[in-house]
Amino acid sequence: MNWNLDQLHLFVRTAESRSFSAVARETGRAQSAVSTAIALLESDLGVTLFERSSGRQPRLTEAGSALLEEARSVLQQCERLDARALGLAQGQEARLRLAQDEAMPYQPVLASLDALAEAFPLLEVQLASGAQGDVARKLLQRQADLGLLFHHEQMPRELESQHLGSIEMVTVCSPQHPLARLASVERRDLAEHRQLLMTPQDSHYPGGEQISPLVWRADSFYAMAELVVRGLGWAWLPRHVAQYPTYQGHLQELRSDWAPLPLVVELVRRRDGALGPAANWLADCLARELLRPPA
Repeated sequence: MNWNLDQLHLFVRTAESRSFSAVARETGRAQSAVSTAIALLESDLGVTLFERSSGRQPRLTEAGSALLEEARSVLQQCERLDARALGLAQGQEARLRLAQDEAMPYQPVLASLDALAEAFPLLEVQLASGAQGDVARKLLQRQADLGLLFHHEQMPRELESQHLGSIEMVTVCSPQHPLARLASVERRDLAEHRQLLMTPQDSHYPGGEQISPLVWRADSFYAMAELVVRGLGWAWLPRHVAQYPTYQGHLQELRSDWAPLPLVVELVRRRDGALGPAANWLADCLARELLRPPA
């Protein structure tokens, strides 16, 4: 392979302008130099790229048409290589690994990732979702750079967090549950029925207070919602989980004399690691999106 990128560039520009002289003026070269460079490219590739008739504009041959998109692709890949190298030289991370609690509201996260893709088009992103505890574990094991989770009191000391926003909690049961027949429920009403809570018991999430002697536990708000749908108990759930389309008509929000504090959303990272520009940018974007009122 003796051809070079300059020859490919001249080939593509000549095909687009259909003029050796126009490409010569554009590149500040003699027309003969452009013609010679393309002739050498044809020799190296072993095909004729242009039909050259006296007094006529160069026209792509069948082989030239077939190779034109390949040449464009090679040049585009080189541009991406240059852009990636420039970003790395300026301190931009090559990869960003985000781990999130599976119960995070989808729209703020997806909107932030859409914006991230536009702002950092060459950044490689790895997104992982998990139940309670998985996010912190991935950060501790250096399998994630950023974690998006709900605040709880047992945060490992190796991690530090940034408050992003909060999510309202609601009290729900199945429409067939005895509590659904009540216009308003009090704590003593809730205490008479099985309560569904997050596990482990010492997680100290908002809404983790046990007020019923009968309790089932799960490590996922969505798993809790599935149990509620089946009439196996009542629960406090993030509003966006209770309103998930799958549960429409299968969960009933209860009016109650008490509700837990909102869930606090935090962006978490290791204390011994510095965030790159893309990670910092994403953190700011997530904070804005989480504060944006639902459409």
